[in-house]
Amino acid sequence: MENATAPSNTLELVFKEDTALTEMMRLRVSSLQRSGQKRQDGERLLLPNEAVYRLDFPTQELHFSRWYFSLSAHGRVTITGISQHWTPDLTHLMTRQLLEPIGTFWRNANDPEETPLKWLEADMQEFGERIAELAKVRKVMYFLFAFKDGAEAANLNCSVEFTPEE
Repeated sequence: MENATAPSNTLELVFKEDTALTEMMRLRVSSLQRSGQKRQDGERLLLPNEAVYRLDFPTQELHFSRWYFSLSAHGRVTITGISQHWTPDLTHLMTRQLLEPIGTFWRNANDPEETPLKWLEADMQEFGERIAELAKVRKVMYFLFAFKDGAEAANLNCSVEFTPEE
């Protein structure tokens, strides 16, 4: 799970923070706060501990292999996929566009730093398979990363490994 290297016949895709999109969503929250307006019914606003990340798919025919995840401190990170029906430059994010299951990795505050991360294996397997399935119809996919219990983006490395379909 942690600090492994992908074999040569696989494709490892790194989650990258989309700072422009994260900022755009933060501006939406501050605009609503300044004007005293409420969010649209069903709209999902970005929380202060969240950021938007993306995966860019160089090919669409993929099989999920495994996750690579490292967190150099304690805390919890949740990853929520966003469906292909969201066009961030045209529409606000709606709760119905969030995918399940979500991915969750954590290390408890009282665990030594060298303690392996904990995760919900079945959910992470299903989540990875869902990403591979959605990659068939898109070149990029967006995710909400939430940092909790002391986790920070600077302490995180996260990628997902696929094998190309033959």
